[in-house]
Amino acid sequence: MSRNKSTSRFSLQFVTSTITTTMVLLLLGMVVFMVLGAHNLSVYVKENISFSILISDDMKEADILNMQKQLDRKPFVKQSQYISKQQALKEQTEAMGTDPEEFLGYNPFSASLEIKLYSDYANTDSIAKIEKQIKKNSNIQEILYQKELIDAVNENIRNISLMLLGLAVILTFISFALINNNIRLTIYAKRFLIHTMKLVGAGWGFIRRPFLRRNFGIGVLSAFIADALLWAGASWMVSYEPELIKVVTPGVMVLVSLSVLLFGVLITWMCTLFSINKYLRMKAGTLYYI
Repeated sequence: MSRNKSTSRFSLQFVTSTITTTMVLLLLGMVVFMVLGAHNLSVYVKENISFSILISDDMKEADILNMQKQLDRKPFVKQSQYISKQQALKEQTEAMGTDPEEFLGYNPFSASLEIKLYSDYANTDSIAKIEKQIKKNSNIQEILYQKELIDAVNENIRNISLMLLGLAVILTFISFALINNNIRLTIYAKRFLIHTMKLVGAGWGFIRRPFLRRNFGIGVLSAFIADALLWAGASWMVSYEPELIKVVTPGVMVLVSLSVLLFGVLITWMCTLFSINKYLRMKAGTLYYI
């Protein structure tokens, strides 16, 4: 009867510890997910900011297309699109609801190239250098881009990244404290058993082993459960908004899963080691006053 009761208590402690550790690792995983997702989001936003190269009417279309091919080979160009005078007129006519050519008597728009940059070059300093390089061609009328928008995007991304990094550090310490407290309570209940094992001559390594093995198992199991919940949440997000696949990529989720597993194993192992060593160093009399 006593043995069944002890087994039942052990199972309850195992379940309780697993649930607690899972919730903490889930929280940590969400922070890692937000940090990595924010990076992908910043790349996505930056690479969708374009600038326009307005081209002189004197330049032939064949020469424009040749220039486009040359630009596509540049390391900073992610994507380019040629917009002819006629296409620009058509798009503006649809946007305004009137045809400017009808009352002006000519097409006022210029042919242009819409350029999207790789994220590393999507800042005003890099664009200014690119602008100087492109303007060496005398057929380039003007290069248009929204300097204020680019500065605002980069500033906001920088601030959000710093906030997420700070949150990640704080939650890592909180998670460590929560898991450590849970493990300490579990080992506290076994403090007299630990002392008894010391009295019969058991070595510290022998005493530590079952505690380390048990909590290592809790860390791994909790990490797998937390990872499963995170993958389910990510799948739901992508099914709800397919465009999010560019932010919530499989690579991000793999890194999140590995991070959660690493945290789960490392934190539970370290907390168990610190706690068990504390009671191994204590004398018998001290055990009654803690």
